[in-house]
Amino acid sequence: MKYVIGIGGVTNGGKTTLTNRLIKSLPNCCVVHQDDFFKKPDQIEVGEDGFRQWDVITALDMDAMVNTIRGWSENPVKFAHSHGVNVSPSTEVADPDQQIHILIVEGFLLYNYKPLMDVYNKCYYISIPYEECKRRRSTRQYTVPDPPGLFEGHVWPMYLKHRNEMVESLHFAIAYLDGLKSEEGIYSQVYEDIQNTLLNRL
Repeated sequence: MKYVIGIGGVTNGGKTTLTNRLIKSLPNCCVVHQDDFFKKPDQIEVGEDGFRQWDVITALDMDAMVNTIRGWSENPVKFAHSHGVNVSPSTEVADPDQQIHILIVEGFLLYNYKPLMDVYNKCYYISIPYEECKRRRSTRQYTVPDPPGLFEGHVWPMYLKHRNEMVESLHFAIAYLDGLKSEEGIYSQVYEDIQNTLLNRL
């Protein structure tokens, strides 16, 4: 059984922290990080707001991301081995229908791209308020540093825009998570939810 989990939400909301906890505790679990598919800086357009448009879908090579997810779907065992993920020995010999292979897709624009809409079995979305998001963002070190005014002039407005678009176009359920909760609290909530869902599918 193949199971794809989406972990989306606002920048600096705790997506990667949650993902890293889950991949250590879920069986045969691989991950695809949307941030790994950013285009090179010189390919990022400058928008009317005067900033490079990092927080839009065109800043990402989404074709490559979709192909990566498709590669996992076609052969999760081979994908796991090629990404250094240990596969439980029992899954290589057991009834294929009972094998559990999990893929976590993590990123800030997971639910705004139509070719990915039908990929997920379970979707989560982490939110935090403006001031907390700005505070966390200011403590992060990025490969391309944020220029002054980027957060309030581009990052946050794009987050609100894409969240509204997501809500208006959704045809599947999303579990919303409060990013102000403790890391342990969010992890426990999601882990238990996934475990219950997997048990019901077996």
